[in-house]
Amino acid sequence: MHLPISFFDTLSRQKKQLSLINPNHLKLYVCGPTVYERPHLGNARSVVIYDLFYRFFRISFDEVTYVRNITDVDDKINQSAKNQSITINELTQKIIEFFHQDMDALNVLRPSFEPKATEHIADMIKIIENLIENGFAYKNENHVLFDVSSFKDYGKLANRNLDEMISGARIEVAKYKKNPLDFVLWKPANENDDISSIFDSPWGKGRPGWHIECSAMSSKYLGENFDIHGGGADLQFPHHENEIAQSRCANQGSNFANYWIHNGFLTVHGEKMSKSLKNFITVRDLLDKNISGAIIRYLLLSTHYRKPLDFNDKALEDAEKSITKFCENLDQNSVLTLNEIEDIFRKIDFADDKNNYLKQILKFLADDFNIAKVIALLHEVSKKAKKDQDAKRQLILALNFLGLIDSNLLKNNKDHKSKISEEYIKQQINLRLEAKQSKDYKKADEIRNNLLEKNIILEDIVGGKTSWSFAK
Repeated sequence: MHLPISFFDTLSRQKKQLSLINPNHLKLYVCGPTVYERPHLGNARSVVIYDLFYRFFRISFDEVTYVRNITDVDDKINQSAKNQSITINELTQKIIEFFHQDMDALNVLRPSFEPKATEHIADMIKIIENLIENGFAYKNENHVLFDVSSFKDYGKLANRNLDEMISGARIEVAKYKKNPLDFVLWKPANENDDISSIFDSPWGKGRPGWHIECSAMSSKYLGENFDIHGGGADLQFPHHENEIAQSRCANQGSNFANYWIHNGFLTVHGEKMSKSLKNFITVRDLLDKNISGAIIRYLLLSTHYRKPLDFNDKALEDAEKSITKFCENLDQNSVLTLNEIEDIFRKIDFADDKNNYLKQILKFLADDFNIAKVIALLHEVSKKAKKDQDAKRQLILALNFLGLIDSNLLKNNKDHKSKISEEYIKQQINLRLEAKQSKDYKKADEIRNNLLEKNIILEDIVGGKTSWSFAK
């Protein structure tokens, strides 16, 4: 598929056409979860948005490498483990499993790589040593800090002047900092830290700062220069600003990421999601109310990705009505595997007069991922699909591609289940286990995704075993 792709680049503050570093190989990094509690709707919105990008990029380019990290060492993790009287490893393993379960329910594809911060400490130390050696970082009172004054472009992503940021800084100036904006690359351990959060380093026992984690993992899997870095708008400053500073200084002459994408906030009934306001809603809260993953996914995609999204009762009701309308005339044969749907979309020819609805959907996505226009078109196609078989065919393909088919609403559910033997499912589980043991994680994820497309959910449990169930 050859279609120009453009989107709003936060760094240049303008809409730009995508041009890859390596032709037909797109490299994408997105900041993933900090695993101290079950994902809430705000977390899920970001994951679902970049899943849509990933799906679109997979049919647009020959190869896509998508990295979404897991932050499993952090002050919040330490505190949460203490509050629950469990070890950090027990907490992070549990939350990672919850995260995967909830995102699977939202039809989210697994990324190409999902590195954990704790498995890349040596990479972080190497970058920090480089920064110290070249005068971009300093050690003071067992802390290692990045000197923001050493990087002339600091503040460019946030569109802020360094002097203005320093004078307007509301943070308490720690005595070990040269100026208030200097950020921690390595922090010393204290006597109350869990042993699993303490690592050896040239500067003593401690743990890395949050920002250095993403720099280390992105460069490890994507190189010093890659195409797109994404994340929530709340990460633009200071997290992404700091990533740019330390990465470009550690790798002189690099751009780090060529393009920056940020998705908007999620509010609840017009207010910021907060536990103190008792409006903190997790994905699991909605799933436990028998609200399907497809409905939640639709809701999270219903507003343009750069705009704020307000979760409220009406928005949820509208999402449920829309998904019900889309799926009312479909049956279980409408569910296609990921490989099937991607093969069909890659073969779409913009020169012929076929698949006009699908072509229009792809054009909307290529123009700053305008999902609002895509959804409006889905409603139009859904009306025609009742009498027009070609419109119905294109609706089925579009819903599969967007991850918006609700298996609960499809006809002949029992008949479909009976066609899939338990023997076949167990065979696929064994093949997936073999792939994981040989570290062919891509194949393992493909098997899991293909089963998910058939409404079969896999869950990895303690002891290296895997359970399965049909989607409700």
